[in-house]
This record gives sequence, C-alpha cells and structure tokens, in this order.
Amino acid sequence: MLKAERIAVMNFENAIRGMRNPLASWDRSDSYTENGTFVLGESDLTLARKLARSGSDHRKFLRQIFVSMDITAPLYWWKEFDTYKVGTVANSTSTMHKIHAKPFERGDFSHDLMSGDALAMLDSVIAFLEKTRLAYVETKDKALWYDLIQTLPSSYNQMRTVTLNYENLINIYYARREHKLPEWHTFCDHVMGLPYAGQLICVKQQKE
Repeated sequence: MLKAERIAVMNFENAIRGMRNPLASWDRSDSYTENGTFVLGESDLTLARKLARSGSDHRKFLRQIFVSMDITAPLYWWKEFDTYKVGTVANSTSTMHKIHAKPFERGDFSHDLMSGDALAMLDSVIAFLEKTRLAYVETKDKALWYDLIQTLPSSYNQMRTVTLNYENLINIYYARREHKLPEWHTFCDHVMGLPYAGQLICVKQQKE
C-alpha cells in the first residue's frame, strides 16, 4: 500500500527562465500563467524536451523544479526509497516518539496482498503490540518500549513529507517502474501525473 497526498509542484517559472540563461534567449520564451497555473509555451517546451533528452549535464533546470508530497507507505518500501539521498529531503512521523500514542490496528499496516495465514499472523502480532503498548503507557517500563520497537513488522505504515525534483524523479522512475513491489508502480503513476511528466520525466521513451 502506498498513498501520496498534498502533491505540490513549485518553481516551474524560475526553472524555465534559468533554462534560457546559457544562450540569453529569454526573448524566445513564450510560457505564461493562466488562472494561477504555469503553462509552458510551444517554444519553451520544445527546448525543455530537447535538453531533458540530452542528459543530466544539459537538463540542470530540472533540478530546480521541486515536488513536495506526503507519502504513506510501509517501512519495507521506505527502506528502498532511502537509497535516493541526493537532492531529496524527508520529514517523517516519529516511530520512536509516537509508537505508543494510539491503539494498533490492521489499518496501520500494509496487508493488501497477504494470504489468510499471513493475516492471521499479523493479527496476532497486532494483539501483542497493543497489549504491550497498553502496559507501557501504564508503567513507562523501557523494556516494554523496546519490545514495541523491535517487534514492529516492516509492513508498518509511516507517513513522510518528501521534497524531490524532476531530475530525481527521472532516476527513480526508470529504476523502479518495473519493480516487483506494487508500491513502486503506484508511486510511478503519481510521478507521471505531474505537470509535463510525459515530456520532461519520461525522457528515455521519447524519440527525435
């Protein structure tokens, strides 16, 4: 299970203006803002696509198009996402500080692909975690807190507010779009829903 919410794309206008700095071709820019939305003109889009296809050295402007989103996903997915450190920032909800703050329930875990036997096992783990949580809340016994932290399954869902850029997303999209984890497919679907993703992120599928 993966959920992406509150998706925002920022700094498109400045990135496109900077794209034209090397050749001082600002007079050819034809983009505009309509009802608060930045719209790429035909001339700007043609140049942006050409630079995007030309490799990371030529598409530096894509590093200045920022994307922020709240992602809720299981810990096993976050472990893979954490390989993308350069140019990304994430603030997470705190497992260390808030693990005991609410009752445990099935909805706290990714279980959409579990078999019946696996669900039964998960339910038994949830029951143990909830019993331990209640005991910790009452006693503040640090040993019980360690039981919570070290028993917590990797299917536990965590929410993080993540900031990336279009260059990051090119790398992630092509590395993960055919991954066996369905969470990556959901994430890539969100990526392709971003403004001009088909032209500026899906660059390896474009032809001259």
